[in-house]
This record gives sequence, structure tokens and C-alpha cells, in this order.
Amino acid sequence: MIPLNPQTLRPSRRSLLTGALIGGVFVLGFQPKAQAQAPGGTALNPFQAYLRIAPDGRVTVISAHFDMGQGIYHGLATLAAEELSVPLSQVSVEGGASNPRAYGNLTAGGAFQFTGGSSGIPSSWERYRRAGATAREMLRSAAAAAWNVPVSEVLAENGQLTAGSRRAGYGDMIAAAARLPVPSNVALKPASQWTLIGKTPPERIDSRDKTNGSQNYTLDMRLPGMLIAVVAHPPRFGATVQSFDAAKARAVRGVVDVVQIPRGVAVVADTTWAAIKGREALTVTWNEARAEKRGSADLRKAYLEAAERAGAPAANRGDADAALGRAARLIEATYEFPYLAHAAIEPLGAVVRRARDGTIEIWGGHQMPDIYQTIASQIAGVTPDQIKMHVMKSGGGFGRRAVLDGDVVAEAVSVAKAINWRAPVKLTWTREDDMTGGRYRPMYVHKMRVGLDAQGRISGWHQRIVGQSIMSNTPFEGFAVRNGVDATSVEGASDTPYQIADLRVEVTNTSVGVPVLWWRAVGHTHTAYAVETMIDEIASATGKDPVQLRRELLAENARERAVLDLAADKAGWTTEPAPGRFRGVAVHQSFKTYVALVVEISMSGQDVRVERVVAAVDCGIAINPDNVVAQIEGGIGFGLGAILGEELTLTDGVVDQKNYDSYTPLRIDRMPKVEVHILPSTASPTGVGEPGTPPIGPALANAVAKATGRRVRLLPFAKGMTS
Repeated sequence: MIPLNPQTLRPSRRSLLTGALIGGVFVLGFQPKAQAQAPGGTALNPFQAYLRIAPDGRVTVISAHFDMGQGIYHGLATLAAEELSVPLSQVSVEGGASNPRAYGNLTAGGAFQFTGGSSGIPSSWERYRRAGATAREMLRSAAAAAWNVPVSEVLAENGQLTAGSRRAGYGDMIAAAARLPVPSNVALKPASQWTLIGKTPPERIDSRDKTNGSQNYTLDMRLPGMLIAVVAHPPRFGATVQSFDAAKARAVRGVVDVVQIPRGVAVVADTTWAAIKGREALTVTWNEARAEKRGSADLRKAYLEAAERAGAPAANRGDADAALGRAARLIEATYEFPYLAHAAIEPLGAVVRRARDGTIEIWGGHQMPDIYQTIASQIAGVTPDQIKMHVMKSGGGFGRRAVLDGDVVAEAVSVAKAINWRAPVKLTWTREDDMTGGRYRPMYVHKMRVGLDAQGRISGWHQRIVGQSIMSNTPFEGFAVRNGVDATSVEGASDTPYQIADLRVEVTNTSVGVPVLWWRAVGHTHTAYAVETMIDEIASATGKDPVQLRRELLAENARERAVLDLAADKAGWTTEPAPGRFRGVAVHQSFKTYVALVVEISMSGQDVRVERVVAAVDCGIAINPDNVVAQIEGGIGFGLGAILGEELTLTDGVVDQKNYDSYTPLRIDRMPKVEVHILPSTASPTGVGEPGTPPIGPALANAVAKATGRRVRLLPFAKGMTS
């Protein structure tokens, strides 16, 4: 990993709104009051705007967040267009980068730009509305001055300015507006005046391009003279190149070079096919002195042993051990969760080109563009301001494109540098590269002991979690891992909303050479399963209704209770399901969004088929209700595939699964009917890209327990149902 100091990405927090006319286009955004300096005297990246208004009235929103299919471009367009008073059909969106002052993620303090943690809308809920409102008021002021009327008489509606019989398009006033001082404070529209926020438009702004195939992704990139590179990576994590023989690879028609880079050996060719065939002909000897050689069985044994020992305390209230000692009954359970790949449709890739002036352009699905820019500059030996990042949409991400070592960007720049920048380079990973290249959802083991008193109430809850820390051994370990606890390992367990007086949650960070990363909903993907299936088991042991027990334990958590009640009501929980059908329930909060699911299943032998899922979600104000529905549906399908059949295993340190034939995301014929119900709210909006995923597993497991009396604790179900 290239050393990276997070402080080099920390901008000045002193900024103001500014407007300008650049090339005939009105540009609006936030600009620093004073040019901040990075360590060493290097100027931070220049200002880029939130909005551009062209002479024809077309509006371009510059997104602070990366769109990997979650619909953030449409969301930000809605916010800006609402306040600017333009129809969405008049708005397009581009990815912004290279300016943390403008695009820093505000949910994390605004220090650098990233997309993740369902934070896009929460981070930009106010600033994009304010940008739209500011542009609107500047246009109104320009029209008022041009027509010699009070500003109060100028209306801005539907992309038009009017005052009595006078009328002008926004584009007609951009030159005059750009010369005006930017107002320091503007009034935002009250909810009663919203025409876009909370409404469902005829179509999403990117739907047409996606459905007709005109949407370009990194994989589609073509530049004049561009070469294609693929990299031979070591089969075992931690291995390095000892030597290689490129003679046969160079003999493949179309191969133009073979070069060593820090993470392997790259074959560079005129076409993707030639590059792949050249790599197949390449002979590499790997130094495996520091390689991870343990397989899944070895790791499982080590994890189960670690779960018998105390870990670092992540949550500790009351006295769990004493309470367990007084318990009339003890429930014990051990849960096992495998490594999971992200398995996005579009494999990883990046395109690099160096201009004659030394400026370097990089195209890709940049989930953390500031970090990648810094890493690229270090590799290329230039200052960060000489790196221009082009943020492309991607065909899925689920966390895989948010890597702290730059990953494919680092590889692409390394290859371009190794061939002396003689041509643009597109670095491409095949599906097999993507599947075996690391950065997985960590493998975890949970060991739980829960006591019940004579009245069936919880008397002590002790949970041990064993697995790799995502943040350890990264540049962010210093502030992300506290007293041995990485919050991403224990979230959803250490902060459980259930009223349990005596609770202790511990975590043991394992040392394994398999690279890990956040995966859609991160730690919640395993903690929700363990907690919610245990709650259900307690309900069964005490003869209580699972919904009612949850309501009792959530007495002080109104939002969890509200989604639970709504899902149960819409699913007809109090009525018996049809013969051969069985129901399970789960409720979970992740990223400040509350989701409850009721799952209805049928079974044929050991085969589980999810027939229906009823979801209730509280995400605050629903900016785009249709997108909320889509993301909850998508999160359910994503999580369901993992629970039913996804598992990444290793044999002697080598990944077993190579493609979708052996790693099996949910097939379309297994996607159930999903009903999504959104709670009305006036609270600030929260994200929906991830919260639909955590509760689907436990809701399904609880339905299976209802049907069979069996608790599935070894995942995926394909293994746990037959073990």
C-alpha cells in the first residue's frame, strides 16, 4: 500500500458561495476565502462548481457523489432543480472531483470526497438545495435589474423568469447574473411548495441512457491510440513477483509490452483479447514467503477457537456475566459467516492518459477520488493538481470501488508509467480477476450466550465477534480503530436498540492475509443476522409472538417500532398465512435508516423459496420515493443472494470461486415479490442504498425456523441447511 496521510486531504473549512461566467456558462459553487496550502506548500485543488447554466437554459449539476446505480445523480438533480425551479428534463449530471472544499463528504466532516455508508443524500441534502436557491435568486435579481422592476415582482418558474408581460429564459440572464454579488443567505422553499421532492417523476434522468445502451462506463472507454493492459496477480495474497519470462507473451500477436508493476506483471496490447492471451502465455515465478496459505477450513478452526476467548469490549452495560450466572435458562448459539465478494456486473478498470503538458487524466469509477488522486500523483511523481479525475458511472460497486490503496487506479498509473506514457492505457480486470482479487466482506464468527429469567425476560446478553478489521493496517487506523475495536466490525450489535440491561459485546481482530473491505451495509450484514435470529429464538423459547417481543424490547425506540408495526400490518401478521407458507420478521437500523421486513416462504424439502417480502422503511424525507423503493428492492435481492448461496472459500490460500458459475448471486427466478411501504416523515433524509440488505437474512432464517424448527447458523443456506 502506498503511504497516505489523511491530513494531506484535509481542506480549509472557510468557504463561501461564488458565481462566475466561464465560456458563456454561469457557474455556481463554493470557493475558499483564502487559497489553502497542502503540506509542503502545494496548492490544493482548484474550485469546481455545483451548477452550470448554459445559454440555452440547460442545467448541469456537478455531483459530489459517485453513482454506481444507487440513483444519487437523480437525487441531487432533484434537490437542485427543486430550488432552481427547472424541470428535471432540463437537467443533466456530471461527476465532480478534485476539490474536497466543494465535494467533501459532510457526514464525515467534509475532509475528503467519498461515496459510501448511504451518506450521499444526507451529506448533500442542504448544499444542493442551497446552490439551486442561490442561482435562482441571482437570476431573479438580474432580471429585475434588466427590467427595472422590484425583485419581488420577478417569478422564477419552470426555467423561465417572468414579471408581468415580460419573460426570459434562464439562459438569457446568465451573463448579467454572473456579474452580481452572491447572496450570503437565501430562503429555501418550504415543503408545501415542493413540486419535485417527494414526488415520482415520469422517469429517472438516467433511465433512457441505461435502457438504450448509450450510457458509457469505464469498460466502454475508447481513446485514440489507447492500449489495453491486464495484470497477472499472484494466486495467493501477499505473494510478490520473483521472476518472469515474457518471451511467449511477447510473441502473441497484438502484445506490445510486458512490464512489472508493484502488484504483478502487466501485459499491454492493442486489444483486450491479445492482452488476455498474452497473460495466459506469460510465465511468472512467485515469491510466497509472506503469502497467506491457509484455507477456509483452517481459518474456521482458528476463528472458533478465538471465539472461546475474551475479546476487546465494544459495548458493556450492567454486568452481563453476573446476569447470565443468575439466569434460569441459557440459550447459546454460534454463527458462522463466510467471505463474500462484491460481484458487481461491471468488473474493475481505469483509463490513464498523460497530456503533452504533463497533466495526467484518469477515468474510472472513483468512489474516493481525492485519495486516488493523491496516490496517482505519488506514483507518477507529480503534484496532485496535475492529476485530473474523471468520475464515471459504474455498473455496481457495493463498496468494492472504495479502496484506500487506490487499487486499479494505482495499477493503471503504474502501467502507463512503466511504458513511459507512450499511449493512453486502459487497465481492465476480467471477471476472474475481480472474483479472485481480494477486498471481500470479512469472514466472521459470532458466539452468543443469552440468559432468561424465570419470567422469560432477558437476563444477560454476551456476544463475541471474531473477524478481520477493515480499517486496521490502513492509513485511517489511527482514528477508526479505538482500543482494539473497529466500529465496522460490531455496528448493529454494540449499538443494539433493544432494551437489555446487562449486555456485553466483544470483538477479536484476526490477522489474516486475505484483503477485506466494506460490503453493502458493512458490519450490519452479519450483526443483524445474529441479533435478529437470537431475538426470534428468545420469542420461541418464551412462547411470545416475535413482533410483540420486539415491540416490548423497543419501548424507547419509536422509529423501529413504527416500521415494525407497519410491516407487520401490511403483511397481515396477525392472520395465518396460506397453507404451506411460513413467515419471519426482522427489524434493523443501519446508517440512520430504519427497515422492517416480513418474509413469507414456501419449502420443498431443503429448498427454500422466498415468495413475498413486505418492507417498511423510515428514511426521513423521501426525496425520490420511486428510488427508495428501487433501492430497498435491490438491497433485499442483494442480501438474499448472499444468504441463500454466496460464499467465497479458499484452498491453501487460493480462492476457489472464479466466476458466476461457482459464485452464485441471486438468479432472477429467485427474486421474490417485494412490497415497499415508506413512512411519511419530516425528518432530514437518510440513505437507502444499504439498509434494505441487513434484515433480509434474519427475516428469512426466522421464517425457516417457523417452518422447520431449525435455526440456520452456518451461512450460506446452501451449506447451513444441509450440515
